[in-house]
Amino acid sequence: MCRQIAVIAPICLGRFPPANLSINSHFVRSFFHPFANRVAALSMKLLFGYSSQLRVIGQEKANRDGGFLLAANHISHFDPFIISAIVRRKIDWMAMAEFFPRPLLGFLLRAVDAFPADRDRADRATIRTAIERLKDGRIVGLFPEGGIRDGTCSLLEGAPLRPGASTLAHIARAPILPCVIVGSDRLYSKKSWLPLRRTPIWIAFGDAIPPFPDLEKSAARACIERELTTGFRLLYAELREKFSLTPEDLPHPPRERMAE
Repeated sequence: MCRQIAVIAPICLGRFPPANLSINSHFVRSFFHPFANRVAALSMKLLFGYSSQLRVIGQEKANRDGGFLLAANHISHFDPFIISAIVRRKIDWMAMAEFFPRPLLGFLLRAVDAFPADRDRADRATIRTAIERLKDGRIVGLFPEGGIRDGTCSLLEGAPLRPGASTLAHIARAPILPCVIVGSDRLYSKKSWLPLRRTPIWIAFGDAIPPFPDLEKSAARACIERELTTGFRLLYAELREKFSLTPEDLPHPPRERMAE
């Protein structure tokens, strides 16, 4: 995706638009952002349609109207692209803040409406951006584990959630939808990209969890975290049972997959 957008960007803009020129800023907002998102969405559908067999439970739950948080487990760098290829609506992903200072990568992330999030602390700018987009009726995607996790470090195996997702849901008065993805870590193996290989990937979406606006902050956060943890556990169990997943299908460290 990045290579395709990198080729298109210079054609559309000629160069990166100076922030101090309002005409270029208007051009980016009114034309380039929608164009980049359409190109990215189509590219992801084609790419993962070719490389993967996507098996989905509860897809209709993710296509609900209005603003909400979509919280997913994180087992590979492919996760946000695969999930975005399945959900009908556009998702504005929170991405690691360290990606954005890199000129080309930061430009491309902003072009598809991703925004930076610090994994180690609550950042007011990030919270403000997320709340504004949720109030605009958009989907904000995040990984509450704070990075790629597998085994006992994963919330799928009982690791505790970071408090950021529940806090944001309560502050924004927005529901939060759990999503579990399994199998995307196999795409680290070069063999998974061979013609006609089509690696199976399993995804499940759960019911939206309310933000409990009538409760005070700590109580609301505890309720959201409890229900979100339960939602992840039930979705993971449903995927394993419905598709008879084997230990080899379950998440492995990226380095192990790369060596396959």
